[in-house]
Amino acid sequence: MKLNVEGIEEGKPVPDIFAFGVFHPEDRMSFGPNRNPGMSWEGAPEGTKSFVIMMFDPDVPSVADDANQEGKTVSKDIPRVDFFHWLLVDIPARVSRIPEGEDSDGVTPKGKDSGPGPFGMRGVNNFTQFLAGNPDMAGTYCGYDGPCPPWNDELRHHYHYEVHALDVESLGLSGEFDGEAVRNAMAGHVLASARVTGTYTLNPDLR
Repeated sequence: MKLNVEGIEEGKPVPDIFAFGVFHPEDRMSFGPNRNPGMSWEGAPEGTKSFVIMMFDPDVPSVADDANQEGKTVSKDIPRVDFFHWLLVDIPARVSRIPEGEDSDGVTPKGKDSGPGPFGMRGVNNFTQFLAGNPDMAGTYCGYDGPCPPWNDELRHHYHYEVHALDVESLGLSGEFDGEAVRNAMAGHVLASARVTGTYTLNPDLR
């Protein structure tokens, strides 16, 4: 399979238009346009019955105590974990493109709804946990929400945009399912996959 993520080149920075948080010279970070990029794919194998779209960042600090704290840095040497930014499952086999801005167009305080959308079922992304302690933003975040790494992180983050062709029409997921649930449900059903990786940082020393 071949995946095209419109506006994102392999190994190059993700444009601000797709980011949840963008660099701000005084405030460190401000909300970004947070539009989902357009994605199109081709070359799905015979027998494909549905697709999964997944975007995740494998570079999120496993301990976030120092994240976004003045006078502190997040060491590049601490262990990192996956942070899911976008989960769409049960995308019909006839679909081969998700238009830009279709699943997200701006930051939505308290999150977007789960469940069926125009191109599949939305899963819960990890902004749900990340913003849980912020009374103005806490909620369940579903669908696409873009890059927003800690502005004091010594590590430039990588963002994997993936499409997976499956041999089942549905993964049987419902309610507020997360990235691990998607990975577990996909196991043994993936016929082919494709990935494009972009980078992003809010650390002015790395920009």
